[in-house]
Amino acid sequence: EIVESVMDGFNGTVFAYGQTGAGKSHTMTGPEKGPAELKGLLPRSFEKICQNIDAMSQSTRYLVRGSYLEIYNEEIRDLLSKTPKERCELKDHPTSGVYVKDLSAFVVKSVDEMEQVLASGLANRSVGATAMNEGSSRSHSIFMITVEQCAIGADGEGHIRVGKLNMVDLAGSERQAKTGATGERLKEAT
Repeated sequence: EIVESVMDGFNGTVFAYGQTGAGKSHTMTGPEKGPAELKGLLPRSFEKICQNIDAMSQSTRYLVRGSYLEIYNEEIRDLLSKTPKERCELKDHPTSGVYVKDLSAFVVKSVDEMEQVLASGLANRSVGATAMNEGSSRSHSIFMITVEQCAIGADGEGHIRVGKLNMVDLAGSERQAKTGATGERLKEAT
């Protein structure tokens, strides 16, 4: 229903929250290769958006963009940038609200293209071993899908709707003593 609302021009957000090793990132992305029933929420959302676009009227035009950021040690990073470890600035615009300055956004036309954008960002995520998870995500991440559509109304004019889907994968939430975290891992958790 959230994807349907995004297609109707609303914003929607899905959060994955829980302890390290509980499967938050797996729930969002699923396995790299595997059967359809094991796909994560992100690939399923990509498919649903593309199915909705294919089913719409030919008089409606779409523009779909994907962006991917992480918040690591209180710094925002653009996971799709050529320099993904550089800090990004958070800005506030008087009419459009809060945004990340110069955040990369890639136009996509298919599920495959969206999955390539996701894979590029995943390769740049901050991960590290803890006592609870060998490949633990050490940051919060947000994959954003923006769907813009322009439909010709009965008045002959173009009517624009914009919806945004935010898929949020939060870093693990557990007592620091359980993780065996020291040094950099402990800093990430505080």
